Amino acid sequence: MKRRRSQFQRAISQRIGERVNYVNSPHVIAMVGLPARGKTYISKKLSRYLNWIGINTKVFNLGEYRRHATTAYKSHDFFRPDNQQAMALRTQCALEALQDVIGWLESGGEVAVFDATNSTMERRRMIHDYIVSKGYKLFFVESVCDDPQIIEQNIKEVKVSSPDYINMNKDEVLQDFLQRIQHYQEKYQPLDEDKEKDTSFMKIYNTGEKCLVHKHEGHIQARIVYYLMNIHITPRTIYLTRHGESEQNLEGRIGGDSNLSPRGKLYAAALAKYIQEQHIEGLRIWTSWLKRTIQTVAGLNVPQERWKSLNEIDAGVCEEMTYEEINEKYPEEFAARDVNKFAYRYPRGESYEDLVGRLEPVIMELERQGNVLVVSHQAVLRCLLAYFLDKSADELPYLRVPLHTIIKLTPVAYGCRVEHIKLPIEAVDTHRDKPKVPGYLDERFRSKSHKS
Repeated sequence: MKRRRSQFQRAISQRIGERVNYVNSPHVIAMVGLPARGKTYISKKLSRYLNWIGINTKVFNLGEYRRHATTAYKSHDFFRPDNQQAMALRTQCALEALQDVIGWLESGGEVAVFDATNSTMERRRMIHDYIVSKGYKLFFVESVCDDPQIIEQNIKEVKVSSPDYINMNKDEVLQDFLQRIQHYQEKYQPLDEDKEKDTSFMKIYNTGEKCLVHKHEGHIQARIVYYLMNIHITPRTIYLTRHGESEQNLEGRIGGDSNLSPRGKLYAAALAKYIQEQHIEGLRIWTSWLKRTIQTVAGLNVPQERWKSLNEIDAGVCEEMTYEEINEKYPEEFAARDVNKFAYRYPRGESYEDLVGRLEPVIMELERQGNVLVVSHQAVLRCLLAYFLDKSADELPYLRVPLHTIIKLTPVAYGCRVEHIKLPIEAVDTHRDKPKVPGYLDERFRSKSHKS
């Protein structure tokens, strides 16, 4: 028994891949900008991206500290620069937030996003002295917006639901918030290349229209700059679907490059009909290189691109085997995958963590695009969904992505609205939940079940 346990532990350690992204020095990303310029949008989006690629990231929103420290919000007068009592309270809240930032980084955090206006050089110097003295890297991201339509849209879409404005109608919110912005403008000092020449920062104009980068350093800041240069707020919809049911799906086999089953062909026809009925402007279709995805969109006369990055996870020596066959031939491998499915790497194959790395260029391109239909595979779509829905590495490998179902993602203020559209074509269920005992295989995945 002891020998079996040691072999099992060895199998686990051999199959868990090394982390793709390392952070040698923890970072603080400090937002800069007037209210309603998209700072919280950028903060949440950046946090979601960094966590998805494996960098432990957390947002610290100063507004939450301010609301916790004060009684109910009354009006914009709280933000008047001559309101000394309020200014002292806001400074105290900023210090408390920064203390929490440091505490979180000291306990293993890697990137802290400080979401606040930080709109004066004095405040930014305070942040610099506080963070850099602790040995951490600091990078400012300023969101600049002079488009009144974007500002008003942001107030109406986001600020009306703020805890500050409970029981206040939209017109009252708009007027109060515009006056709040005016109070900030009286003291606002944009980041300055000459006066703050030793500061690392990035400016984003009108949510991606133009970017300026000053003295960024290290691979974390480079990743952040590249990501933020690709985001936009143009309304669009992303449609995700697996290929139609394949011949190997019917046999319970993973991977491979098989053709569609008869029901899979029916789904391809139903998908084409659905997409055509939607009249989606400027739609593009992306598929993997594998036959079953290409066959699924053969009936659609829409611009199509083939991405090798969208190929299914490489199961290595287990390709085209059933779960039962893997369990019989490689029982320790099969159990090891159940222990940590995200990091487990198939022998001569890939892990979900590897797959996330492979899909990063796809995410970057999805962020830049308009309406897109992505036709891919179960593991791939789990990774893409985890990015858009902000799911953890533990949740990612168990997200349900059934066959013959379209997942419609509509980006909204701070996330995505999700709709599942199941087309009326039956298909096998390939989802396997995490078992309570590693290596346990449900009856439905055994050969008797496949024959029935």
